[in-house]
Amino acid sequence: MTYEFLQQYWWFIVSLLGGILVFLMFVQGANTLIFRLGKDEEERSLIINSTGRKWEFTFTTLVTFGGAFFASFPLFYSTSFGGAYWVWMLILVSFVLQAVAYEFQSKPGNLLGRNAYRRFLVFNGVFGPLLLGTAVGTFFHGAAFTVSKDAMGAFGANPVISQWANAWHGLDAVANPWNVILGIAILFLARVLGALYLLNNIDDAGLRPKLRRQLLIDTLPFLLCFVAFLVHLLIADGFAVSETGEIYVEPYKYLNNLLEMPVVLCLLLLGVVLVLCGTGMTLCRANFHRGIWFSGLGTVLTVLSLLLTVGYNHTAYYPSTADLQSSLTLANSCSSHFTLTAMSWVSLIIPFVLAYIIYAWRMIDKKSLTKQELSQEEHKY
Repeated sequence: MTYEFLQQYWWFIVSLLGGILVFLMFVQGANTLIFRLGKDEEERSLIINSTGRKWEFTFTTLVTFGGAFFASFPLFYSTSFGGAYWVWMLILVSFVLQAVAYEFQSKPGNLLGRNAYRRFLVFNGVFGPLLLGTAVGTFFHGAAFTVSKDAMGAFGANPVISQWANAWHGLDAVANPWNVILGIAILFLARVLGALYLLNNIDDAGLRPKLRRQLLIDTLPFLLCFVAFLVHLLIADGFAVSETGEIYVEPYKYLNNLLEMPVVLCLLLLGVVLVLCGTGMTLCRANFHRGIWFSGLGTVLTVLSLLLTVGYNHTAYYPSTADLQSSLTLANSCSSHFTLTAMSWVSLIIPFVLAYIIYAWRMIDKKSLTKQELSQEEHKY
């Protein structure tokens, strides 16, 4: 396994985890509907207990995604997580509030009251996907940081390798409207997936018509934001890497990447089609409730292909707006050949982990959740 192959292999793994994470954010999307669709305690409890059976998957994938990035591309981790810490801290706080809310909302004698904890779930449902999408937008548009390559491998009193170039420390990502548009697209995609998941998981005559109406309401802004971002991306300048490692601006770089990598282009088109099929069949067929699997797979493929586009084909996946030559690429930000090789052998257990997750998921969702089943459940959120 060559060093270049290992770099591309681990970018693929990180991108795949990113796609799975965005799919699993149906938990966050569904939680934003607790008060909007749940008109009484029974309906709200159905939504919360439906997502409560899956929230650990999302949280675990988020941690795994961050861990894989740290192990395979440590310079990105130290630069972004250490410099743009306000964005990542806000994301982390929202997920911590989610975990606390699930565990304590039904505890007797809690000080804040049940609805306060449920609002924590709504907070996480809105700001988790929104902030994560905004942060990922910097992969395409850059962030204000500098990297001192002379400090790499230096010994002494705390050598500083990367620094943030302004005092905003990540909050400046919102200054680029396209980052925010991507964040909004991820937010509404999470709500679309949340509605699709609840339709598949909950058998309730009162909730299902409302979920279908909400699906239509959320699909329109998602498509508007996603199409706008995709068109912008195809005509935007990108950040290319020369054979000598020099970073330069290339017109239509991301469009060129897709045209030069037809497999990635096909994955993107297939992903978009599957997302549309899942939502379209659910909206057009009154008895169809398996759209989450079409749209979920489509989400994974779409996010995977976009992240491959920004990392492969000699592209700087984390451009610097403060110093172009400080931009991060697969080659200049990855771990050592030994580390990547050792991790690659460990990654061979991933299919077995996925098989266990699929098995556990099927056992949990063997039957649709109903009010009657919920009333007989011993452990309720």
